[in-house]
Amino acid sequence: MLTARIAIIGGGLSGLYAAALLEQHGIQDYVLLEARETFGGRILSVSADSGVRADEHHAPSAATERYDLGATWLWPALHADLAQVVETLGLETFEQFETGDMLLERSRSSAPTRVKGDRSSPPALRLVGGMGAFTDAIRDRLTTECLVCGHRVRRLRHLGDCIELEADDALGSMMCHRVGHVLLAVPPRLAATTIGFAPMLPETTMRRWQDCGTWMAPHAKYVAVFSKPFWREQRLSGEARSSVGPLAEIHDASAREGGAALFGFLGVPAQVRSRTPETILLSHCRAQLVRLFGERAGTPKAEFLKDWTSDPCTAVTADQNPALHDGVMLPSEAPSGVWRDRLTGIASEWSPDFSGYVAGAVDAAQRGVAKLLATLSH
Repeated sequence: MLTARIAIIGGGLSGLYAAALLEQHGIQDYVLLEARETFGGRILSVSADSGVRADEHHAPSAATERYDLGATWLWPALHADLAQVVETLGLETFEQFETGDMLLERSRSSAPTRVKGDRSSPPALRLVGGMGAFTDAIRDRLTTECLVCGHRVRRLRHLGDCIELEADDALGSMMCHRVGHVLLAVPPRLAATTIGFAPMLPETTMRRWQDCGTWMAPHAKYVAVFSKPFWREQRLSGEARSSVGPLAEIHDASAREGGAALFGFLGVPAQVRSRTPETILLSHCRAQLVRLFGERAGTPKAEFLKDWTSDPCTAVTADQNPALHDGVMLPSEAPSGVWRDRLTGIASEWSPDFSGYVAGAVDAAQRGVAKLLATLSH
């Protein structure tokens, strides 16, 4: 007996949007299982108050002042379907701040070089309230009873007339579901490495999934929040590139109103990050900001460090080394056998056009749900 008609594995953007598409077509007989205790996946927006340093005291921040530790930018001019979803949800956007010079750091012993900044074309946009406003808006429109967080799927068994899912909660207790179809909204490599399939998927499919690098998985992001964007007073855009580090690439991360911030991608290899205490990494990040932007950059009112490589719901061991994305279309389902038309990958990496991007999550979910609806209608 089925416990649900459809299972969605993963509660990031692609999983949540797939659930929304199902509900738009009148299907509420589904279950969405998310391993984390919160929804959003590789979209993670945090409020300034949650990262206040223990030795600092500041006034509470505005509710919309959130900063992105995961996916950050949208390009609606390039991604029409994504732009339509953002508009339908009533989300507000603003352009990434890029006015002013950028800095190049080549040595700790010499001052950074100022160069004319380049503006993105088409412009990169951000969401008011952080990218988390996107997943929040979708989740808030879904049937709450269908959403289950804190349950990680470990096994999928094809039983002929149904698919059995086994998922563990944080205490190790197992939950079992029997469904007719599965939408796989976790990255291909993560699925192929951490979920057991019985019978196994075709060898070529498994190998392609395992070889597909997970976007964000090799990276770590640092965010420093300040009372005001003082770098703009120096006619700096907040953008910097460094061959010294620890931050290799830095951008202005300020909110549209009220919140000033800088964020950077760490250029330190994952193996080194894993051996270095977070307090040490944070101190080196602050020291670099001082070298680039002056003494005021050394005392952020809040700071965050998110190492996606150490997140077991995102990365596996193979993700410690950044992968080259070859742009070759990844198969989203088995070409033959019992899993065909019963299991479909819908995470961003499965998008043939926008793999790894936020737009890819929307695109892959649309394609996967359309394929599923066609199967159900036959």
